[in-house]
Amino acid sequence: MNIDLPKVINAYFKADKKGSPQALADLFTPDAVVVDEGNTYTGRDAIRQWMMNASTKYTYTVEPFAQAEEGGRTIITSHLVGNFPGSPVDLRYFFVLKSGMIAELEIVL
Repeated sequence: MNIDLPKVINAYFKADKKGSPQALADLFTPDAVVVDEGNTYTGRDAIRQWMMNASTKYTYTVEPFAQAEEGGRTIITSHLVGNFPGSPVDLRYFFVLKSGMIAELEIVL
């Protein structure tokens, strides 16, 4: 299913697919916060490191298939398949956007 993602969220998934931590980090505000697997990463440097670790630790593909809005957040549900425990899985990505950039991202089951 093709969905019409907001521009910066579409760019996020493209950067993730290419395994480009710097391109991905550049989509976030300087003080952005990412919460993933119980860990919190604050700022572009921490977000870049988070992506570098994820892309070296696992091989995966992610395919967004649903979009919703709730409480000022854009929720993208994606199918994730890879060499990680529990694969495949559907994850929800809770994005908060600010001035065309990602200010917050929380990834949950």
